[in-house]
Amino acid sequence: MSKNNRIAMIVMILIGVAIFGVEMRHLDFHQVWHTLNHMQLQWLVVAFLVMVSSWIVESFVVKIFVQHDGEHLNFKAALRVPLVEQLFNNITPFASGGQPAQLVALMQAGVEGGRASSVLLMKFVVYQFMVLINFVLTILIGFNRVATHFGALAWLIVFGLVIHVVVIIGLLLVMYQYRFTKRLVGIAVRVCGWFIGHERLLRWQEHMDAKIDTFYAESLHLKQEKFKVLRAAGLTLIQLLLYYSVPYFVLLSFGLGRVDLVTVMVSHVMIVMIVSLFPIPGGTGGAELSFKTLFASFVATPSQLVLAMLLWRLLTYYLGIAFGIIALAVPVKRLDHSQQAKNL
Repeated sequence: MSKNNRIAMIVMILIGVAIFGVEMRHLDFHQVWHTLNHMQLQWLVVAFLVMVSSWIVESFVVKIFVQHDGEHLNFKAALRVPLVEQLFNNITPFASGGQPAQLVALMQAGVEGGRASSVLLMKFVVYQFMVLINFVLTILIGFNRVATHFGALAWLIVFGLVIHVVVIIGLLLVMYQYRFTKRLVGIAVRVCGWFIGHERLLRWQEHMDAKIDTFYAESLHLKQEKFKVLRAAGLTLIQLLLYYSVPYFVLLSFGLGRVDLVTVMVSHVMIVMIVSLFPIPGGTGGAELSFKTLFASFVATPSQLVLAMLLWRLLTYYLGIAFGIIALAVPVKRLDHSQQAKNL
């Protein structure tokens, strides 16, 4: 990890500590102690296992895409990819560091650079489609409830959905309308050229053309690997459902048995959507505020709400940072080029 990344990680942890310090100072200590003493810790264990299981499922998605012509990525190397992704997603704006970190992790495991890029591209496309499906279902099921709590801010969720739809449309255009997409992007870049210098315009045009060409070439693999893509899509859906269910088990640990799993998962999807719109790593600040706003109706006391927010954040954010650091330190076993790929 670079010095800048270490500094970013420390800063985000300190900001998180400060946020929870501010929240805790308004609480009655005796009420907090009483809440802690009556927690059902077995549900916290379940929440921890569910979060870890989501990374394990994602590692099998990596294994599926890497497996090709007898190449077989061992489980430990595959699991290292989502853990490293978690670390760098959580300490970089807009989670921009996750993709390069995964690429390095795969190359360290012996996957050739071009092949690793192809794997990550297919993984990204599948993930975006599954996220979009979840967001659409969530808005159909629970937007009215969120709008009641958030008011005008709820339209950020719609804006986030529009962004994801635009991304998917762009991917599909490259896959099925390659020449049209290049012309469309060329027009957009020329329009941007009205406001930037000629040299920068040429760099942008070259960069965008290279990205489109790369994605189109890799999209041909997607079309040829339909069964592999379907398997990965099914696992990605499971991965997302596991992640979205984490706050449900956190709430159960406080004895809140009346909470509904679907409602909690819908609320969590909405939080993820809102947080993804902000450039702050991990959506720090916005994530905590969104959690308090959406889950206040489930929780009886302020101490339960703040502690639930703390535990949720520890499991879904800081745990990923901790496991990612461990994954960086673990030696990598190189790719197994066996004569016959093992079945997953």
